Amino acid sequence: MQTSNMTKTLILISTETPKRVALSPYYEEFFMTITVLSPLWVAIISFGLIANITNIVVFLKTGAKDNVTILLLSLAVSDLMFLTLITATMCRFLIWALVRSHSWPYDPNLFSYLLYWPAFAAYDLSTFISVSLGVMRCACVAMPLKFKFVFTKSRTIKWVVFLAILAVSLRIPVLTIHRIAWKIDPSTNVSVPFMTYVNRVSMSRINDIMNRGFVIYFNYITMVICVIVLTVKLYQAAKIRRSCTAKVPQSSDLSLTKPDDEGLSSKDLQVVKSVVLVCSIFISSQLSFLVTSTVRLLAPEFDAFARLRLLFGILSQINLTCSYLNASLNIFVYYNYNSRFRSVFLSLLSFKGKQ
Repeated sequence: MQTSNMTKTLILISTETPKRVALSPYYEEFFMTITVLSPLWVAIISFGLIANITNIVVFLKTGAKDNVTILLLSLAVSDLMFLTLITATMCRFLIWALVRSHSWPYDPNLFSYLLYWPAFAAYDLSTFISVSLGVMRCACVAMPLKFKFVFTKSRTIKWVVFLAILAVSLRIPVLTIHRIAWKIDPSTNVSVPFMTYVNRVSMSRINDIMNRGFVIYFNYITMVICVIVLTVKLYQAAKIRRSCTAKVPQSSDLSLTKPDDEGLSSKDLQVVKSVVLVCSIFISSQLSFLVTSTVRLLAPEFDAFARLRLLFGILSQINLTCSYLNASLNIFVYYNYNSRFRSVFLSLLSFKGKQ
């Protein structure tokens, strides 16, 4: 994804001399951005970890019996994996921002980047699941007769496994960059671990072409189309319901279970609304990534090793914040638009309250 070169930006800055860094007009802005955002990262990631654990427990309690629930459960698992793995990088940035002169007993890049790419492989899986969720729901709503029984439970599970393999496969170039080596610390005469890089430039370039180019544009365009189609269908269904209610007010209670002319029951409408909101959160969080990638393509100087590398680093921090938010906010959607989720969630709270 586009955050790939953020790693290179930070490595470059951390290895520059103070004199060289001071020449950059964006150096102070860069650290100011980290200083402002890092406390937010702690709050967002902490909440996201708790929220996704809650999501997993609730979905397991409700029973993953349909394709939507299986995808939402898988999404919670992948979001939890991303937030867990990225915590080490976030902690390094936090220490770096608040205590710039902190002395590390070993190479701090081990702490920052060893789990960075595995984390974004998990984030890619979340992206693919979100897109699949939008496409499946879009197909079932737009053409229910053709797709209503296509996305079975077993097929959905197999699809999630395929997406996990795909997410890891697309990140193989950057997953193979980092190596752990050992060297003698002159001050202590003790071997200490440090990070080495193998084919970093070429592998990062391949990663940029695949994940920063084709994958992100394909995912984004697909999600926008799905949200538009689902929103139109929601509008049509709501219009028909209002018309039926106006003509026969007494039958309004029957509409809770009876499908309308569009084939959408009240339960279907709630599912579609939740999917639209999950997809909308994805679209909003990915917009900054998309803008960054597009600007990089149009302006070569806006890159990790180019003249505007620190400005690029500032926007990369904002992108990283958006990825944290994307992995943390879905619980609000589930609570408001999934009656089963809300019922089980409240029952868990009441059970803990009694204890």
